Amino acid sequence: MSSSSRNLAVWGRYLAVAGAYAACYELTRNVSFSHWMLPAGLRMACLFLVPRRYWVALAVGETLPIAEMAALHASAFGTLWALVVSFPPIALMMPVVGWMRGRFGLFRGDGQIHMGMIMSATMICAAINGVANGAALANVSMRDGSEPPAVTIPLFLAWFLGAYLGALTLTPMILALRERLASQPGRVVTLKSIWQSTLTRDALLIAVPALALLMAMASVLDGAAQQCARMAMAMPVVMLTLRHGWHGTAIGGMLASIALASTSFVLRDPAMIQAQVVLAFVISTSLLFGVRVARRLAASHTLVPHAGSHRRG
Repeated sequence: MSSSSRNLAVWGRYLAVAGAYAACYELTRNVSFSHWMLPAGLRMACLFLVPRRYWVALAVGETLPIAEMAALHASAFGTLWALVVSFPPIALMMPVVGWMRGRFGLFRGDGQIHMGMIMSATMICAAINGVANGAALANVSMRDGSEPPAVTIPLFLAWFLGAYLGALTLTPMILALRERLASQPGRVVTLKSIWQSTLTRDALLIAVPALALLMAMASVLDGAAQQCARMAMAMPVVMLTLRHGWHGTAIGGMLASIALASTSFVLRDPAMIQAQVVLAFVISTSLLFGVRVARRLAASHTLVPHAGSHRRG
């Protein structure tokens, strides 16, 4: 292959990464709201899994939809706001995640995922997201002459929670699916292997019906009863964690987050934010505890064949 052909292939890969990331970013942004930001999960998963040589492409891919949004609203919020908000947040997070990946690694020496590093990086990047949103809001200049919204601590906490819970919704699920794909023969997933998975059956036959029932209850109840139904959505997360380790947490957390978000009818509802804080806490602690459960399950699966061979002998 000639030098020009190799360069063309390299640029083609960069453009493909940037385009794919921009499309996924736009998709997740369209199904998000202020305190449930799914792009944060996509962003963290890509920073954990995508090779660093493609990080520039990720930054370009994130800039495209953000700059388009900024251009559309620049007349209402000012040119300075548009310039500040167009800077991709993923670029601010790259130094943090890059250092933590290099210092601690995505996996421990025993092959188990380094969940402590993942959770720490996620929290730090959620805080960076809040600071970036605050910087953009501080530069708003309302063209109609009205006073722009002030950057307050409750608003910052809402941004932080939105990025953190959005990351907990997507990032662990993507990491778990990647790990399960790597364990398949030839890295090929078949419908048979999916259905034979006890995690799939538990998620579909236990977690999904339970969450659907709680969603229905939360949609017709109000007050304390509605809040109890929302809080109870954390129960399937705990159940899947105890049975399947952090993979169960990842799938259960994603399903519970979607179910909880579907019961939001008022923007920045204090009761909704309280329920999300509880769910975020349950998912976080379950992910950390789920690594130990996964280690114990792996050890038990290793011991079973040895025990069988000993009996046969």
